[in-house]
Amino acid sequence: MTKRFATQLALVATMTMLVTPVFAAQQDDGAPPPSKPGKPINAGEVLSGALNAMKVRDVKNAGKRIAMYQITSEPRRLPAPNGLCNLETGPETFQLVPSGDAQAAQLKMFTGKEISIKVDEVACASDPGQMSEAVVTKWSLIKKQ
Repeated sequence: MTKRFATQLALVATMTMLVTPVFAAQQDDGAPPPSKPGKPINAGEVLSGALNAMKVRDVKNAGKRIAMYQITSEPRRLPAPNGLCNLETGPETFQLVPSGDAQAAQLKMFTGKEISIKVDEVACASDPGQMSEAVVTKWSLIKKQ
């Protein structure tokens, strides 16, 4: 019975050593405060970031694969009533909806690069299957000089 007691005691001691740092980390007052919401973005303002391209299936076109473009930027707040899009800091990924083939071709040239766009219309993502947190439906590309 003594061997069994010693084995159980060793197991409890080992578990205590493993669990104690977890509790200490949870009680650490030096943890950074939650991030502040991003600065607001309104119609006519500039949004900059890395342009990504993804292939998604178009629900409206019998599952045909189409290109979707997305800007990854700093967190931004959207104008009311969208606010923070149910996120703590605001959306960081913005889907760009091309208004035609010309805008789609324009975006294709800049895939993987930093771009800037002038936002005319933006809203939180609401449709199932959208890969971004917010959707920019009207925009224009800003040429770098």
